Formats: sequence, C-alpha cells, structure tokens
Amino acid sequence: MRTAVKDVMTRRVTTVREHTPFREIAEVLVANGISATPVVDGDDRVVGVVSEGDLMRKEEFREQYSGESYRPSWRSRLRWWKAGQHAEGARKAAGNTAAGLMDAPAVTVSPFASISRAARLMDEHGVKRLVVVDDQGRAAGIVSRRDLLKMYLRDDDEIRRRVVEGIPSHARWDDRYGIIVEVRDGIVTLSGQADRRSEAMAAVRTAGRVEGVVDVRRELTWREDDLVTLPVTWDRP
Repeated sequence: MRTAVKDVMTRRVTTVREHTPFREIAEVLVANGISATPVVDGDDRVVGVVSEGDLMRKEEFREQYSGESYRPSWRSRLRWWKAGQHAEGARKAAGNTAAGLMDAPAVTVSPFASISRAARLMDEHGVKRLVVVDDQGRAAGIVSRRDLLKMYLRDDDEIRRRVVEGIPSHARWDDRYGIIVEVRDGIVTLSGQADRRSEAMAAVRTAGRVEGVVDVRRELTWREDDLVTLPVTWDRP
C-alpha cells in the first residue's frame, strides 16, 4: 500500500483571514510555533499562504519606506531578480493584511495524493510545505518536507516486508531458495540466484519503488539471461 499525504500530514491547521492584520498574523505564527499559515476566504477556502518571510519584508524595507536611502542588499536583489520577484518584496513590505502579504494562489495537494506527488510539487514550486485541501478547497492539513522524511524512519523489518509483498506472485523471494532480501539502515540488499535475468531486474525495480528505501544493492545472479540483446545489423546499399 502506497503512503498518502494524509498518513504523514499535520492535521492541526491554524488559518488567518484575508483581512487579518499584520500584527495578528505575527502573533499567530509565534504563538503556534509555525513558520507559515494558510489564508482563507469567507467560505474557508484556501486562497494563499503567508509566511514569516513575507512579514520580514516590512522590516527589510523599513528605511526605504521611511524616506531614507536604504536599499536591499545586493544578494537579496539578485535573488529576487532571478526568481522574478523584484517587485514582490516591495508589495509585501507595503502590505498590512494577509491579502497584501500572502503568496497566491497557494500550492495545494489532495490528502489522497502520494507522498511522491507531494515531493514533486514542493520541488516544482520551490516551497517547503504544502497546504492539504479537501474537495471543497478547505484546509485539511499541512505537509512539510520534514513530514515526508518520516517514511525513512521505518523499521528495517517493515521495509523488508513491503519489499517482499511487492514482488510478482510467481517469483521466489525467501531465504531458502531464489532471491534473498536483507535490509539494514534502510538499505536493501538483494542476493541469491533468480531463474531469469528479467526476474532479477524486476526485483531491483520493485525494491527501489518501496517508500523508505534509501538504496538498493544488487548481488544477484541468474540461470538464464532472457534479456540478451540481439546484435544490430545494417543493410548495405
């Protein structure tokens, strides 16, 4: 069974409204020990996310907006230009409510999505967390990078069981005959002798797809190479 986002997400979600003022957002983040919170509309649907980084824009631009000669650091300006966000910093610095501070639309994921899907979304959008929403677009939880790492804390025996259960029913995977499965610190070692090379390769692929597997070491042999590649011949003109 594949692990879904709902199995690892944090279910307790603290939200703010679009009209929530700056100071109240800061209080929510500090009081709850969180770095970001979803922003919801009047129907409780998620419309954006506001983070502590968004709030810090105001402090970074404070002197500039006080009429003084402050300019953001060269490194900050370069980062914003690369991300296409050179105007975003100024916008957020001027914001006084969640609506003016948040990133919108929020990057969301279904509670039934796989954790692999969640990881891809985080990578694609360059975010550290996703808002988990139900089919009505309302917040059901938060899933972070740290939550996704939980799958690597599985017991070695549990990982081995999942590897063995995932193999084709006709293959032999046991410690007496066929392919031997051993797991230590999340690293799967496949040894022994399979009937066919295709079976051995299928075993390696299966083990590699199991959540929580750090690496797969192949120490397999086979009796028959049924994946022999025929030589390519070229017709001469």
